Amino acid sequence: MSVTKRYADAWDGFWGEISGEPGEVIWDAEPELTAGLHLALYEPHVDHPGLPLVDLGCGNGTQTWFLADRFPRVVGVDLSAAAIELARSQERPRRYGDASSGRPGFRRLDAVDAPMVAALREDLGGDCNVYVRGVLHQTDPQDRRALADSVAALVGVRGRAFVVEPAEAAGRRLAELASRPSGPPPKLLPVLRHGIAPAAVPDADIPGYFTAAGLTVLAAGELPLTTTEYEPDGSRVELPSKWLVVGRDD
Repeated sequence: MSVTKRYADAWDGFWGEISGEPGEVIWDAEPELTAGLHLALYEPHVDHPGLPLVDLGCGNGTQTWFLADRFPRVVGVDLSAAAIELARSQERPRRYGDASSGRPGFRRLDAVDAPMVAALREDLGGDCNVYVRGVLHQTDPQDRRALADSVAALVGVRGRAFVVEPAEAAGRRLAELASRPSGPPPKLLPVLRHGIAPAAVPDADIPGYFTAAGLTVLAAGELPLTTTEYEPDGSRVELPSKWLVVGRDD
């Protein structure tokens, strides 16, 4: 199974227009406000921090660089070849670590293509930890179970996955932003133009995809998802999100 060409083309079109400037993408907020908060929730459940970590759906690699300072080997993967090209072109931002810190690897991966996922797992030596931020809700409905199966395959027996997805309320908030009389916020426009539908998974369905894949929900909660857009009063636009830590039962 693999994603539709329409879906891959949409993401290549989106990332192909991105210059790589910090904060250009609406969900690409500073890692201290995104992955940094997630790690505080994730790391207490990571029994084997020495395993490779896969940043699944890495986009332009901003969060991947941050994660590479905290895990011994980090690989960012994404469906979009344009995103991977952009991620590989990035240099380490000074605030994420010094030159002695690890450099992440990047590779294109269709995360619902089981043979590609199996090959990645083999290349990384087996079980992995996994970070998944906002990928399930950007996956076509018929592919969501396959995505969860891929996470389960990468995790294996010893790994743990952190999964965070915009909540249903985030979809309503984005719809409000898109329908403003003054028009959608500038950073939301490219998302809408390429037909990338945000926050499209019902909250109650998210855990079920992973339990159906044989994983156990070890922890769960809610957390605001910081964006790079601003309200008229100058405050950041934040979107409600749901997070899970999943893995095999001990």
